[in-house]
Amino acid sequence: MLSYRRRHRRKPWRNWADLPTDPLLEILGRLDHIDVLMSADLVCRSWRQATRDEPSLWRRITMRGDKEIAAKLNLCAMAFEAVRRSEGQCEAFCGEYAGDDGLLLFLVKQAPCLKSLRLRSCDGITSEGLRDALKDLPLLEELELSLCYHVYDGHVYKIVANACPQLEHFRLSKLRFHYKNRMVDSEAQRIASMRGLRSLQLFSIALTNEVLATILDSCPKLESLDIRHCFNIKLDQVMLTKCARIKTVRLPGDPTDDYDFEAT
Repeated sequence: MLSYRRRHRRKPWRNWADLPTDPLLEILGRLDHIDVLMSADLVCRSWRQATRDEPSLWRRITMRGDKEIAAKLNLCAMAFEAVRRSEGQCEAFCGEYAGDDGLLLFLVKQAPCLKSLRLRSCDGITSEGLRDALKDLPLLEELELSLCYHVYDGHVYKIVANACPQLEHFRLSKLRFHYKNRMVDSEAQRIASMRGLRSLQLFSIALTNEVLATILDSCPKLESLDIRHCFNIKLDQVMLTKCARIKTVRLPGDPTDDYDFEAT
């Protein structure tokens, strides 16, 4: 009987409101910041205070949404609030369905030390807004523009090449491939001028062998190359030889199971 009681003894109830600050921030740091704004704020007074008074929690902001969430919530307004709570300490921002030109300009003012900017399905962002923002983000090391259809490719390459001298990771992704929208030599030269690149993803972009060769010859530090769904590329011996020096290569016909979006 005693052993039964020991095995089935109730565990003591834990008051999560009394959790010390460091473990609490560790827990909150594992959540998407949409969840922090929507739920953690409402748990109790101490949690609400931590989410509002601890800017370190907002140093790396991640706001991942989808069409359904975006239809129900004002994700852009929530992104403004997340950046405001960082109190100038934000070093990385990832927004999905959560960004427009106004947010970019606010981010620039509030996060001058931003090193990573990842924008996904942010139709409110334009080429002009991106240009105005990036010129004031000289420390940027990572940039992603995925499915942002009001930011046009040719403008992107020029803007990024001129404004981001420390860029190491660049990702530009489209939903589907179009044979006719070929990247021209001038655009290739813009990417080629990003000589510090360590990773490059151009998904569903109409590259040619000549354009890709120019980029590879000009970016000696490149360690990761993803050109899936770039179906203009011909994998001849010359191109395969150029790609051989790169540690990780994803070729046009490679599987897209791990791609973050639905490839078509």
